[in-house]
Amino acid sequence: MYDLIVIGGGPAGLTAALYALRAGKSVLVIEKSTFGGQITWSPKVENFPTIPSISGAELGDRLTSQVLEQGAELELDEVTGVEIDGNIKRVKTDFGGTFEAKALIIAAGARPRTLGIPGEEALMGAGVCFCAVCDGAFYKGKAVAVNGGGNSALQDALLLSDTCSKVYIIHRRDKFRGEAKLVEALRAKANVEFVLNSSVTDLLGQDELSGIVVTDNAGNSRQLDVEGLFVAIGHAPDNGVFSELIDIDDGGYADSDESCTTKTPGVFAAGDCRRKTVRQLTTATADGSCAALAACRYIDSLEN
Repeated sequence: MYDLIVIGGGPAGLTAALYALRAGKSVLVIEKSTFGGQITWSPKVENFPTIPSISGAELGDRLTSQVLEQGAELELDEVTGVEIDGNIKRVKTDFGGTFEAKALIIAAGARPRTLGIPGEEALMGAGVCFCAVCDGAFYKGKAVAVNGGGNSALQDALLLSDTCSKVYIIHRRDKFRGEAKLVEALRAKANVEFVLNSSVTDLLGQDELSGIVVTDNAGNSRQLDVEGLFVAIGHAPDNGVFSELIDIDDGGYADSDESCTTKTPGVFAAGDCRRKTVRQLTTATADGSCAALAACRYIDSLEN
């Protein structure tokens, strides 16, 4: 029996583990893919306080090492279900494991939706990006493309247009879904080109992206010489297995505020899987600390 089980080994989950461990709680962190989370895809992180520059992989390694040094246990497995038995939270995993704890923090994250074309996964962090705020500065003076038609894609394109030599906005329809004012602002930019009724069909380059091929709805293809492709077609939170424990909004996110509490006592939600307006490394770690402190208060209440 652990004091706390954290589901998800990204920045939110690992920060939660760190805070709980320093409060004297026993902690198990279950991660299905990579400890460190999606930040490990970023070749450089330059917007984390006190660290001028670091690779996402190294940052993930540091976080993981830090919680291990504090006494956390790590389990590489996928959670398939959670049962509530009084004050006990029983977590079941794909490899047949069953783990029990007094409190549970769900920090399962949200996966960027991908294009699903060959070479995309291999070029993630080497030209294929999902966050203009995080990675846009690395493409200063270079040509890039943004794929998407909603507000996120338009806002990414506006941000990139301030520093990049050329920005292509690729959208599969003839009209954007985003706000008209954003579209008007982009039309006024001399270095922005709309590529409508088109989709990215091929990625060029092996170790680094050197260009993309876009194909319009009539089947005509053209090559765009870009060094960065920012995919902005939404995120998919991994909350399905927890739908009976937490309220979920229309986008699939945990419907919880900054308190990180849920409708189930002793169950908390933190990080990108939670409803929020800003999803950044700093907001994920902030959630982790809030959720951990709330979980510790809950655990202590059981003992009093």
